[in-house]
Amino acid sequence: MLKTVVAGGFGVGKTTFVGAISEIPPLTTEEYLTQAGAATDHLTGVEEKTTTTVAFDFGRLSLDVPVPLELLLFGTPGQERFLDIWYDLSAGAVGAVVLVDTRRLESSFTAVSFFEQIGLPFLVAVNEFDGAHRYDRDEVRAALNLPPQVPVVTCDARNTSSVATVLLTLVRHALTTTPATPARPSDSPLLDA
Repeated sequence: MLKTVVAGGFGVGKTTFVGAISEIPPLTTEEYLTQAGAATDHLTGVEEKTTTTVAFDFGRLSLDVPVPLELLLFGTPGQERFLDIWYDLSAGAVGAVVLVDTRRLESSFTAVSFFEQIGLPFLVAVNEFDGAHRYDRDEVRAALNLPPQVPVVTCDARNTSSVATVLLTLVRHALTTTPATPARPSDSPLLDA
């Protein structure tokens, strides 16, 4: 079994990503957005969004490449107020997918910084939303200030084969990267944000 994490900003498609590939009905912790969260849950660019993940999403995928392998997928909530949960979900993970929306790329900086800080191998998957401008992978890499060893791929979080390609790329990348033990730094600047 390999544990993977799917992270990213608010509304980038994490729940959809997990649901598109899970062979079991995915566990979700979606709650309706309320007026009380309006000050922190900015809907710019995702005005049609009515729910949000408040704990995590969970899905499972069995693969046979070249040996039987079970991927456990944990999707994080997107808001920074839930950052503590990201540490817990990352414990024991082989790697992470940072899902990004190029219409709101700034919502991805926290996720990229988080995985760089804890030393967990990750890749960036650009969720190509309908109607969004398509950017070259090198443009995305430069905008996110990613080192050359971090893979940048494109995907459609609604499409099973697209999500499978992302996950296989992540597993290959994670297995060729020096393993790290994610730890919660006691003086994390991300927790102070």
